[in-house]
Amino acid sequence: MATTPLRPPVVLVAGHWLGGWAWDQVVAHLVDGGRPVVALTLPGLSADDPERTTRTLDDQAAAIVDTIRGPEIAGQGVVLVAHSGANAPVSIVLDRHPELVRRVVWVDSGPVAAGTVFAPDLPEAVTELPLPPFDVLGQQASLAGLSEADLERFRARAVPEPAAALRQAIELTNPARHRVPTTLVCCSLAGDRMLELARAGHPMFAPVTALEDLELVDLPTGHWPMWSRPRDLARVIDAAARRVS
Repeated sequence: MATTPLRPPVVLVAGHWLGGWAWDQVVAHLVDGGRPVVALTLPGLSADDPERTTRTLDDQAAAIVDTIRGPEIAGQGVVLVAHSGANAPVSIVLDRHPELVRRVVWVDSGPVAAGTVFAPDLPEAVTELPLPPFDVLGQQASLAGLSEADLERFRARAVPEPAAALRQAIELTNPARHRVPTTLVCCSLAGDRMLELARAGHPMFAPVTALEDLELVDLPTGHWPMWSRPRDLARVIDAAARRVS
């Protein structure tokens, strides 16, 4: 009797200020296509977390590992999807447990370098970093493709980032992280331009040059494609997952 191959589950991790809710439309498309999926809210990014402001990147990485090892995944190994600032805890996971991840998909994001600190100059008195005004945010990341309703939902549901995570230096020592098959979904910057910058040593993109199995996918839109192009993003994620099915 023929057996049906396991379809690797997808674990979705959103960037700064966001929880699992940010992926709702993408999850719906993936589930409709038969793909097992978990959308994770990291420690420190739930308004109900009583220790929210003291959560660290280590706490967040541990939560990702617990999810991968949990009953919903059942030890199958996963396709791990990281958007934006989720690259910090996901880079830690890849360094500490590369064997748990069958493919990593970076959504307008990418691996970080050892020693990276997101906000090294954040004053010690600051305990959290709230979502900035959109005119300020738009100078840091493209808001292209977002409707007023998207922005209203973002503002209403955003949770401030815990300062402890933003100040933490990222420790990476395991070169096996570079061997995890990788898909880079390039949204606000085209893939060929990103590679140019990486090869030129740009600190944000340079870690890409160490990756041994790299696929680039252009999905032109702004920095939040889970809202601006959710169906297309789901298709890209599912296609990446099929590469390990």
